[in-house]
Amino acid sequence: MTTRLDRSCVRVSNLLKNANLAAETTVHELLDETTQRRGLDLSDLAPAEQAALIASRSQQLQPSADALAERITEADRTGRRFVAKFGIDPTGAEVHLGHAVPMLILSRFQRMGHQVVFIVGDVTAKIGDPSGRSDERPALTDEDIARNLVTYRQQVSPFFDFQRAMFRHNGDWLRQVTLPRIIEISAKIPVSMPLQREDFRRRLDAGQGLSLAELMYSVAMALDSVETNCDLEVGGIDQFLNMQMCRRVMEICGQIPELVVATSLIEGTDGSGAKMSKSKANYVPLTAPADEIFGKIMSVPDRLVEPYFQALSEWQDPELALLGGRLRDGSANPMDLKKILAGEVVAAIHGVEAAMRAREVFTARFSKRSFGEIEDLPTITDLDRPVAEVVKALDFAKSNSDIRRIAQQNGLRLVVEGESDQQQVTLSADESREPLATLIKDKLDGRSGDCYLKVGRKLARITASAEKA
Repeated sequence: MTTRLDRSCVRVSNLLKNANLAAETTVHELLDETTQRRGLDLSDLAPAEQAALIASRSQQLQPSADALAERITEADRTGRRFVAKFGIDPTGAEVHLGHAVPMLILSRFQRMGHQVVFIVGDVTAKIGDPSGRSDERPALTDEDIARNLVTYRQQVSPFFDFQRAMFRHNGDWLRQVTLPRIIEISAKIPVSMPLQREDFRRRLDAGQGLSLAELMYSVAMALDSVETNCDLEVGGIDQFLNMQMCRRVMEICGQIPELVVATSLIEGTDGSGAKMSKSKANYVPLTAPADEIFGKIMSVPDRLVEPYFQALSEWQDPELALLGGRLRDGSANPMDLKKILAGEVVAAIHGVEAAMRAREVFTARFSKRSFGEIEDLPTITDLDRPVAEVVKALDFAKSNSDIRRIAQQNGLRLVVEGESDQQQVTLSADESREPLATLIKDKLDGRSGDCYLKVGRKLARITASAEKA
């Protein structure tokens, strides 16, 4: 039987085979179809097809896709709903695209007709997930956590229908857990189980701190699975050992252990190889406006385009293969493909029309040679401040380390634009500490035209004259 997803894939494939991928009408039609797919009813997929679709975007599915299909079949046979969950700790106020990777998998379960549970860890956030950390995380107060989670439901709402999905705080049950209950469970868990983690061993070998609370983090997280008696948990591959503990604790509590879907971690936008993370300042927040999201996606290295498509879109492997073929035979341009990717991500959060407007803004801002044609640039009038202070005041970077990283990637520049040409001068990390006036005089002396400060893909007009500087 032909499914709704099959029919959608046929329509997209027909577009991808022959259409001009730079044409606005083609892109609009493509985004319309793939964005509608994010809400597509998948309940007509057989259990084996559901499992295959989930497995196609899983780095690890434990124990197997066949086991997932069997669990779905068994839930249907016994007249109960299959339960899938995802948890996130509100250690910061923003949810970002890295979190969206497992959330997209979870949204598929909802569209397959299963019960989805989205858990905000207002208690586990007091410990903070220790996965991959090199030291202890500073403790958050109850006030910090409450402030951070205020908008979480709103931020993730593009991915879920909360008329049907459950949105829960784990404090609702973890605050009721007694010490005797914790002892009863933890007595059956060998210390060697959490200590098999490489990050914990590394910290201990280096003589760095490792608290008992961090050792107990995965046990507390496992009690979320016990409370929901879930069939499956979704998380990043960095959560795989935590999810193994969930399986163990569910078994201790007399439940059938959950299945585990671990998704790949996407790299951050800086192309350094580090995962997308708030601590690395290489992330794309879901709260960002459409233009900012589009620009951040356009700034990623070309090598990340296909992994981003796989992780952040509903495109299927045959569709990505068609694009790969067109890239290889020269009938498609890599820049056009990246613009489609950026549109995909924006459309998922803000809608297709916002994505098309962001595309137009980007083209006007960065594809035209003349910066003078851009009307809405922020302006710099105080040339006596150090460049780094100017950059932070413009909100082009959050910290001095961000500015240093941008400068090391040759992204910090002074630009002078004349009537017929444009010249750019790269500034070093050390020069970012110097007053803007000094750098204009030293770097642009004798060059006439309009002056700009370029920070990565962000741009500001310098309105004070070079002569005044």
